[in-house]
Amino acid sequence: MRLCLCAKSILLFLSLSLLPASAHEANTNTNTTETVPRTQGNSIEDLTSVRTRFSLRVPSQPDEDVCHVIPGRAESLAECGFNATSKSFLIIHGWSVSGMFESWIHKLVTALYQREPAANVLVVDWLNRAHQHYPIAAQNTVLVGEDIAKFLNWIKELVNVTLDNVHLIGYSLGAHVAGFAGSHVANKIGRITGLDPAGPVFEGVHAHSRLSPDDAAFVDVLHTFTRESLGMSIGIRQPIGHVDIYPNGGSFQPGCDLQKAVNNIATYGIYAFSEAVKCEHERSIHLFIDSLLYMDQPCTAYRCSSHSAFEKGMCLNCRKNRCNTLGYNANPVRSVRHNRMYLKTRADMPFRVYHYQLKIHFSSKINHSDINPRLSVSLYGTKDEVENLHIDIKEKFAPNKTHSFLVVTETDIGDLLLIKFKWETSSSWDSLWEQVKNSISWAKLPFWTSSVVSSSDIHVRRIRVKSGEMQKKMVFCLKDVSAAIIQSQEVIFIKCPPKVEQVLRAPNQTIAGHY
Repeated sequence: MRLCLCAKSILLFLSLSLLPASAHEANTNTNTTETVPRTQGNSIEDLTSVRTRFSLRVPSQPDEDVCHVIPGRAESLAECGFNATSKSFLIIHGWSVSGMFESWIHKLVTALYQREPAANVLVVDWLNRAHQHYPIAAQNTVLVGEDIAKFLNWIKELVNVTLDNVHLIGYSLGAHVAGFAGSHVANKIGRITGLDPAGPVFEGVHAHSRLSPDDAAFVDVLHTFTRESLGMSIGIRQPIGHVDIYPNGGSFQPGCDLQKAVNNIATYGIYAFSEAVKCEHERSIHLFIDSLLYMDQPCTAYRCSSHSAFEKGMCLNCRKNRCNTLGYNANPVRSVRHNRMYLKTRADMPFRVYHYQLKIHFSSKINHSDINPRLSVSLYGTKDEVENLHIDIKEKFAPNKTHSFLVVTETDIGDLLLIKFKWETSSSWDSLWEQVKNSISWAKLPFWTSSVVSSSDIHVRRIRVKSGEMQKKMVFCLKDVSAAIIQSQEVIFIKCPPKVEQVLRAPNQTIAGHY
């Protein structure tokens, strides 16, 4: 495997060396990659070269290496209580700065046992090869993948483990380790989940040199830190699985304030930046844990041609496998093409939010080119209500055009019954408008008539809504057709009667928002 190194990528990963860690205690007796001869069989002689360790964790002590399954030593399977007929999860960590396991590992172990009590949950320990300079650790992923493949071939031959029941869960470099394991195992394993697979060294390389859809029957990938920082991305940006999900666009995870961290570098040093980077990179792990713990609150992801289209609410259609569930409960769709999927999340568990598309047509008798409104809605449903949700305008606002918006709420409001819509103009425009009115005597201008005043109004006829989670389409009409909104005032929309649907195709009463 040829790995092309990027100096900028190395610089970024070296900056992570200031992540909180105890002492550099683990095996550090080597700082170069080893050459392990490839083998064709599963003999005991072949297994003597395996340096990777396999710790079978137990629910009562998820953070302790109570028992190791030793490849080539059959009695270790019985001693550790390995159940050949149960599901087997292999957790594969990434590059290590401290030489010790991160705290997220025991949390994932606990969550897996809570969901699958009878399973075998093994932690793959390759710290001796991961606790190196990043380029060396990246090269070692091939060797570790081969070790895991030998281990899986061994237990399949020895106790007839069904590889369909094997699920590799790899984080960062560990995701590519899982890929190499899948490509070297004798038969295809059931599933690989890549949690923000590492980008430097692996971005843009051939599929055989990284995690790819060929490595398991189903490969799903979460991308949480694909944003370029210091000129590079920690997580891989390109889609590399059957399903690739980009929560919050794959960058700027809620609760991980990278910009604030950059501003705090002067006070707290590079540690502040490293903590924010770690937060976004590890968000993939916590999203997966969330999917195990909160089965009743699944996060739905939506296939979309681009993140910008998703941000306009244009991709909330679940027909023909256009939607999938993030994490453990993902539907194993094996598409021949890469599927980029997007969703929004909260900052904390449970991460689920509710997605709505709002389509609003703003009409005017004249064309206004410099309108910069602030829009907000309040949603009232059968279960709950949310107020003053800001509508993020993702394109230049223009009248006589239908705009599509994405609105999300952390609250399950049930069936939507009523919408309150508010239009506000920018403070700079308001100030200019007041100055013009105060400095000119409008009554003396021959061209100024009441009809001109009327034509400056911008009208909203109706609001069309689509709920992503409920897959329902609704149309909302004015509750009071005589109502008009001036800026900063709310106007109420209620669900249109079914018979009104046809009427809405023709011009009807509107509301006016004075800009």
